[in-house]
Amino acid sequence: MLGNNLKYLRKKHKLSQQELSETLDLPRTTLGDYEREKTEPNIAMLIKMAKYFDVNIDTLVAQDISHNDYEVMRNKDLRILAISVDKNNDSNIELVDTKAEAGYLDSYHNPEYIMDLPKIALPNIPKGTYRAFEIQGDSMLPIESGSVIICSYIEKLSEVKDDKTYIIVSKREGMVYKRVRVDPEGNRLILISDNTLYLPYKIVFSDIDEIWQYHAHVSFSDDLQDMEKMEAQIIDIHKKVNDLHDRLN
Repeated sequence: MLGNNLKYLRKKHKLSQQELSETLDLPRTTLGDYEREKTEPNIAMLIKMAKYFDVNIDTLVAQDISHNDYEVMRNKDLRILAISVDKNNDSNIELVDTKAEAGYLDSYHNPEYIMDLPKIALPNIPKGTYRAFEIQGDSMLPIESGSVIICSYIEKLSEVKDDKTYIIVSKREGMVYKRVRVDPEGNRLILISDNTLYLPYKIVFSDIDEIWQYHAHVSFSDDLQDMEKMEAQIIDIHKKVNDLHDRLN
């Protein structure tokens, strides 16, 4: 792993081959040969490299150091998050479409699985860790089925805000997009659909594997029929509520 690790660490520290070779006091061509694994450094140079990058020699030569950047958090609330990074060491935005949902629930913590997910890019997005999820169904109208929800990662459940929308990942419920409120009784979230035909339900904190807050969404339809259908449903709901109110009176 030495060649790949040297190249990765050099780019992570935003160093050119010339800059690193001068720091290590060796020809640039020699450093290039190390990175291409055409030659190997002696033990003295390995020690100098390990000290400079603050890693131990065994890690430098035997482990894929880039995998260290996949695990960005681990705490008592939520699980390990695996991410992938681009050539500039910035987080990619991985896309989890509906076909990948079942696999994601089993492998979201696996760096190799995350690396293989398709990637999308957004201009001028703030720094952070993002993921995109394709949603299905009409529970969150007017955001229609097939839309892609781009979310930022929530590290702690204490950061969840009432009446904001989130992608919640759990083994029990799968991957759902809902409006959220913290249950005043504690240790649970109330998941609410914007489409009032769907009833709210609760999920306990311990069942939540990941939670992602809405940042933006991409829609692929300009069809007015969905909006007209939603408006018809709302009118029908109002009519039923008014009828019920009249009967009660």
